[in-house]
Amino acid sequence: MKISQCFDALTITGKSLSWRSAIAALLLVTLSIAGPLSHAQEQSDPRWVTTWTASPSTLPGQDDPQDPAQDQTLRLISHSSVGGDSVRIRLSNTHGNGPITVGAASIALQSEGSSIRAGSSAALSFSGQASVTIPKGAVAISDAINYPVPQMSNLSVSLYLPANNGFLTAHALSNQINYLSAGGDQTQSTNLSNASETPAWPLLTAIDVISPDSVSAIAMVGDSITDGWGSTASANQRWPNHFSRRLFADSAAKKFAVVNAGISGNRVTTEGNARFGQNLQARFERDVLALSNVTHMVLMEGINDIGMSPSGDLISSAEVIAGYRQVIARAHAAGIKIIAATLTPYEGAAYFTAAGENVRQQINAFIRDGGEFDGVIDFEKAVQDPTQPSRILPEFTEDNLHPNDAGYKAMADMVAIDLFE
Repeated sequence: MKISQCFDALTITGKSLSWRSAIAALLLVTLSIAGPLSHAQEQSDPRWVTTWTASPSTLPGQDDPQDPAQDQTLRLISHSSVGGDSVRIRLSNTHGNGPITVGAASIALQSEGSSIRAGSSAALSFSGQASVTIPKGAVAISDAINYPVPQMSNLSVSLYLPANNGFLTAHALSNQINYLSAGGDQTQSTNLSNASETPAWPLLTAIDVISPDSVSAIAMVGDSITDGWGSTASANQRWPNHFSRRLFADSAAKKFAVVNAGISGNRVTTEGNARFGQNLQARFERDVLALSNVTHMVLMEGINDIGMSPSGDLISSAEVIAGYRQVIARAHAAGIKIIAATLTPYEGAAYFTAAGENVRQQINAFIRDGGEFDGVIDFEKAVQDPTQPSRILPEFTEDNLHPNDAGYKAMADMVAIDLFE
């Protein structure tokens, strides 16, 4: 209906309405055209909380080819923490080299592999449209829909890419098997045909829910040890996953969403490899502060600053601590409590040095005794070999740097739940 037709509709049985009645009638006609004016109210609902996140890592580089995705459906598997009865997703073109068009999107419950549970799929829209073009450097948030999201369950988000979009912003090393398939829009298909596997989460950076319990979120911020490298793929064995299960199993504990803002290879102060993301201070606004209803965060990062110091010069503890202080200030300015975790031992890792071990000890001393964080978790003690304190217990690691499933569980068990109460 055109606008002129709206005004024509304000004449009833040949009589003009009063101006008050005309405005009321015009509003009703507008609602009948555009649908309920509920999206703005829903998007601003204070109960929105991020239940899952993935921080963009891969940066465009000279050796990175243009992504060939064209006429493809991505099916991305994510694991919720808190549940809810409404849902929205966030897509990011942060590192893209041009606009990206998503032709269709849906959310469902994963069955197994690339399959979804029959009858669980729901289409997602963006500003009322089935497709969305995300400008270079921008994000897009889907319209809110009523959709029951179970706590601690695997969700499947499907995105159809009709054209070659160039470089796709992604979380490169997800420790989760995701899927892609050529051959048209399969966002609503129960089984993804001709599916191939990918370790990345392209485009999808957050899933929010409205929780009936009005919970807030804890952002777990760090590098590969928070990202879960070394854990069993697709098994949700990262330490934040283990902690989330502990939290929800404790009937007396206050409940929180637990979201993972780790990036493998990430550093507090600098960046090197294009797969390891921007340094923590550069990504902090996007990957923590922009999430929904974050009230607490746990910071465990710095071991890559030591082991992968730029130009071969060992970084000092003072440089890492200065970075910590910037993050502390920005978290506190946003009303977020920041809890620090000690850096775990790494002797035997490929980039271990005795000088680097001294820096690690200095950083841990600041974390424990500096008094600038709102709390401390001693992850070093959780996995340390008591007979060789600069090493992780052999049964907790395969490479002397990253914990395995058992090591990550030991870390989660070290976290005092009352730190967040």
